[in-house]
Amino acid sequence: MKPAAIFEVCAFNIQSSIIAEKVGAVRVELCDNPVEGGTTPSYGTIRKTREKISILLYPIIRPRSGNYFYDADEMSILEQDIKMCKELGCDGVSVGVQHIDGTIDIDNLKRAVEWAYPMKVTCNRAFDATPDPWRALEDIIDAGCERILTSGQQTGAPQAGAILGKLVQQAKGRIVIMPGAGIHAENIKQLMTETGATEFHGSARKIVPNPMSYANPNVTDAGNIYMTDEDELRKIIAILNG
Repeated sequence: MKPAAIFEVCAFNIQSSIIAEKVGAVRVELCDNPVEGGTTPSYGTIRKTREKISILLYPIIRPRSGNYFYDADEMSILEQDIKMCKELGCDGVSVGVQHIDGTIDIDNLKRAVEWAYPMKVTCNRAFDATPDPWRALEDIIDAGCERILTSGQQTGAPQAGAILGKLVQQAKGRIVIMPGAGIHAENIKQLMTETGATEFHGSARKIVPNPMSYANPNVTDAGNIYMTDEDELRKIIAILNG
């Protein structure tokens, strides 16, 4: 039986990507730097993850955090990283490009789509940083993207059910609207009802304990390891499967 909706896992390491496939996710958005909203993972991470999973793999292409307004050098980085993903056999990429005023940079987004072909392109949450989401939706369609990852311009998608529903209606099947951010097993069913979306995105992440037998208490910048919570993800996918 066809599921009511499908789930894309935002994975911050190869282990989470393997969990995503095991539990029944259809796609992985592979990222680095979870506390900065996700940046481009390394060549080695993408390559090894592609070898380990058979579900769809869409690395995020984002050379830095902060915003999605890129200079010429950064656009060159985007081009090279997109082509790297194609060479490694990825199915698509997640990318976004803005003008200085926050509007979607259609020309550069079109270039990204062209560099990616025949891979598909998701416009990432650059969409949520635009001043006019209704115009941005049309601009992203014009650029040739396959879907938009969005929290409805709110902190999390569960706070933007009505807006996301209107975006789905405006899209009229021309592009996929994929709600993401803040999605859990406790709120996914209501969000499905409010939005009418057929794809959802989330990390279902948890901080895993440091396994090291020794940790220097004077060094506090090591950060955390974020792993997909298998039980939580299983619950989400069970709901999406109806």
